[in-house]
Amino acid sequence: MGSRMPPDLLAIYKGLLAAYGQQHWWPGSGPFEIIVGAILTQQVAWKSVEKALAALKAADLLNPETLLCAPLDEVAALIRPTIYYNEKAKKLRSFLSFLQERHHGELSDLFALPVAAMREELLSVHGIGEETADSIVLYAAEKPSFVIDAYTRRIMQRLGLISGKESYAALRALFMEKIPRDVKLYNDYHALLVRHGKDRCRSRAPLCSGCPLSDMCAYAATTK
Repeated sequence: MGSRMPPDLLAIYKGLLAAYGQQHWWPGSGPFEIIVGAILTQQVAWKSVEKALAALKAADLLNPETLLCAPLDEVAALIRPTIYYNEKAKKLRSFLSFLQERHHGELSDLFALPVAAMREELLSVHGIGEETADSIVLYAAEKPSFVIDAYTRRIMQRLGLISGKESYAALRALFMEKIPRDVKLYNDYHALLVRHGKDRCRSRAPLCSGCPLSDMCAYAATTK
C-alpha cells in the first residue's frame, strides 16, 4: 500500500449509507423471532431461515414456552429448510433451557443485563458463538455490540484496514473503539456491510468499477 493511509471507519459508513440508504435490520417481528433467526441462520442463507420461521409460526411454536416444550424431532422437522436442522433444534433447546433456568423464561430479564454480562451468558450456551451472541445483543436486546461476519472481514481486508488474520474479538474491538457506541449506528453499519458484500465486494469477481468505496480501497487501487 506504500504511504497510503487506511480509511476512517465513519467515512466507510457514510460512503455505504450514501450508496444504499438505511437498511432497517434485523429481519424478524419481535425479539424472540430475531433470536431464533440468529441461531438458525448459522451457515445458511436467510431465505431458508424464513421458511423455517414460517413453519414454526404456523405450528404456533414461535414463543419460548411452547418451543421449549415441543419434541425435538418435531422442531427439527419444522426447521428442515436450514442445514444441520437436528443440531440446530438442540441449539434452540439449549437457549430456551438457559432462558428458563437463568431468567425464568423472561427475555426482559436477560435484556436487563449490561452488554458484557449478557454477552458472557449467551456465550455459555451450547451453539451460541460470538457472531450469534452479538446479533442477539444488538438486534434483539437493542444494545450496542458490533457484529462481525465474513462480509465485514472481507471488506475490511480489501480496504486495507486489517490483514485478515485477526481474531473475532480484535475486529469487534476495532469497531467498538473507533466509532460511537450507538445501537442505530451499529445496526445500520453491519447491515450495510452485508449489503455491500453481497452486491459488490463479493468473494469472487468483486465489482470494483463504480464501487462507493473505491477511492479509499487498497484492493481497488490494484485493479486500476
